[in-house]
Amino acid sequence: LSAPVAQYWPEFAAAGKQDITIASVLGHRSGVIGPRTPLHWRDAADWDRVCEQLALSEPWWEPGTAQGYHMVTFGFILGEVVRRVTGRTIGQYLRTEIAEPMGIDVHIGLPVAEHHRCAEMVNKPHIRDVLADGQAPDSPVSLDDHPMAGLSVAMGFVPDDELGSHELTRWRTCEFPSTNGHVSALGLATFYNGLAQEKLLSLEHMESVRISQGGFDTDVVLGPRVADHGWGLGYMLNQRGVAGPNLRSFGHGGSGGSYGFVDLENRIGYAYVMNHFDATKCNADPRSTATCRA
Repeated sequence: LSAPVAQYWPEFAAAGKQDITIASVLGHRSGVIGPRTPLHWRDAADWDRVCEQLALSEPWWEPGTAQGYHMVTFGFILGEVVRRVTGRTIGQYLRTEIAEPMGIDVHIGLPVAEHHRCAEMVNKPHIRDVLADGQAPDSPVSLDDHPMAGLSVAMGFVPDDELGSHELTRWRTCEFPSTNGHVSALGLATFYNGLAQEKLLSLEHMESVRISQGGFDTDVVLGPRVADHGWGLGYMLNQRGVAGPNLRSFGHGGSGGSYGFVDLENRIGYAYVMNHFDATKCNADPRSTATCRA
């Protein structure tokens, strides 16, 4: 995890990124939250084009000096490392090494034959409404008022008014890790149970994963809202007890209210998913937190 990304992906070293480590990306501290030239979402469906633009781009802040959610680039940077190391895409690796052997219903790149199973989101807002929900004093009122957030979502957001059935099919089918993973509640809980049973990572590795990377530092992309949990390596931490009483559990939430985590001490894998989208309850949906406490 302490190795530079460029050790596996040499082109990534351009524009002052030669010392950015895998751990820095996992902890959302690399500064590479988006390309300098925003991509239309249709271009963002081209994996090689996205990676080429990320490799050419300089970080948006000095790596390691700040924390900001890599909401879109997280999956591309780490996914390209996986591809360089294994010769397989992140979706292929997930399927052959984890999902199929463990019987987990999870996909990055959902086969068309499975699309009929997808739940449609109810009450899903436009991204500008999510960023202007007023839940934090410093919340932006538009993407223009919060340029880092705007840049970060620019290459991954699919505008509702442009999204027809053909584009939605393409969106669900392509590999866009960070934002279009598809999973059932049981599948997500089974994945986290795999962590609880040490079938996916060693206990030593997971101990390093749940070390806080920035305490309660304000996230420069999402703003103060992210301080409820804090970041480990690749996972949200439970530093304020939002996801149950074990402050050492770790997992990840999604906009709208979904949440999954592992409690290593109690050997619990947990997942909550929903189709009613509540943009004000990201990572702290009362429907989920009550279940966590129970």
